[in-house]
Amino acid sequence: MEALVFVFSLFDCCALIFLSVYFIITLSDLECDYINARSCCSKLNKWVIPELIGHTIVTVLMLLSLHWFIFLLNLPVATWNIYRYIMVPSGNMGVFDPTEIHNRGQLKSHMKEAMIKLGFHLLCFFMYLYSMILALIND
Repeated sequence: MEALVFVFSLFDCCALIFLSVYFIITLSDLECDYINARSCCSKLNKWVIPELIGHTIVTVLMLLSLHWFIFLLNLPVATWNIYRYIMVPSGNMGVFDPTEIHNRGQLKSHMKEAMIKLGFHLLCFFMYLYSMILALIND
């Protein structure tokens, strides 16, 4: 059973890695003026909720399977994703808003956040892979 938890977490983490790379590429396209702000923000906003759900499921799964260290490692990122989604000002298109993305360095901030998440998910990928292998060996 423990191996299945880590297999699911590994696949979920792969999806989150690809999503982080997609965010970085789309934000880079906006930075280089290959796409406009409205197009960029609409592309990114439709993936905010799937990212939030994917990361929250893994966090809850680690809590339920009593993997405390991994749960505590995932909790701040899951909390940040939920906070960011809840605190969207009324009138904005979503977490990524085309009217504000070029103001006050938000583009750089979003890019930095996407890079940090990519690094975090890569760390988690290898941690889940190692834990899955250990669980398979111990069964």
